[in-house]
Amino acid sequence: MRSLQQFKRLAILVVAWTMAMSLYVSFRYSQSLTLPQWAVGESDLYTLTVFMGVIFGCLHWLSNLISEVTFIRRMPYTFIVLFKGVFLLIGATTIAYVSQLLTMWALSNHVVSLRQMLTMQIVYSPSFQGLILYLVFVRLGIAFVEQMTLLMGRRMLLNIGLGKYHRPRYENRVFLFVDMVASTAHAESLGDYRFSRLIQDSFEVLSDVAARHDAEIYRFMGDAALISWTIEDGAQEQRCLRLYFDFMQQLNWQRAGFEKYYGFLPRFKAAAHCGQVVVAVVGVNKQEISYFSDVLNTLARLQDQCTPLGQNMLISGELKSQLYETNDLHYEEMGPIMLKGKQNPIEVYGVETRYASSASKA
Repeated sequence: MRSLQQFKRLAILVVAWTMAMSLYVSFRYSQSLTLPQWAVGESDLYTLTVFMGVIFGCLHWLSNLISEVTFIRRMPYTFIVLFKGVFLLIGATTIAYVSQLLTMWALSNHVVSLRQMLTMQIVYSPSFQGLILYLVFVRLGIAFVEQMTLLMGRRMLLNIGLGKYHRPRYENRVFLFVDMVASTAHAESLGDYRFSRLIQDSFEVLSDVAARHDAEIYRFMGDAALISWTIEDGAQEQRCLRLYFDFMQQLNWQRAGFEKYYGFLPRFKAAAHCGQVVVAVVGVNKQEISYFSDVLNTLARLQDQCTPLGQNMLISGELKSQLYETNDLHYEEMGPIMLKGKQNPIEVYGVETRYASSASKA
């Protein structure tokens, strides 16, 4: 699953850079009535466009991957952008030298010496400097989109761009509420700084897991996170349940690191519920997409019942009716439960999996 996600990211970046490079090549040679000396026909220009798009797309993807899996992700965002820019500079230089090599090949019909290729003539050429300037604008533009995607989510960013939620509209969605157990005690024992690092490390794992389950992290709220799908996506392969157990398993696999730095492995409890919500963009100077519905209030009240009922995960009967039975998930009927602030009881089910040892009960 993770490999597939990385492949999708790579494909998107290659397509984006190919489109950007097609504009560059078009403007670069549109003013000339003749083709460059190395080009036999216009098809060679298209080949150059794809070549540049693949190189810059791969370098962009590689720089993102390195930033995600190393200490660089903790660095200031400006440093990360500069770091990624080095990869583009390498790509630009590579293309410039390859283009120069093709030109010299066309003129002399043989490969020039390495000494001739490594002259400063390419660096000082107006075409190379123009390419670098263009790359800066494209890289900053894509970096802006990537950062907005991280802050808002891919779907939300697209919908805001399309103006989909500028007028409130109804949607049927599934919500998963994940909350850290004994967070107050952890904050007191660790102190504010180390506790905030614990939250960062925990939710970094959660973000990776959410991406694998095609989930949207709607909001982080201190030591809790609210995750969402459409009902169809959330019910598919029971993602709205498996995400939680996958998260617990991933934390357990990193137990040694958490125990080394914090002295314990954090535990989380969860609740899931579904229903109709109103979705709308709120705010003027700072906008965000918000959900309005009693579904979220019910979800919070349901999560509060995890500890009294001795369960790690609870779901509503309404959500269970949307899911199909599987052998590796077990539902335990808790009966109708009267939630705080509600007038009528709701059906509640506890959910366990064969990986329940990764998230043992309190």
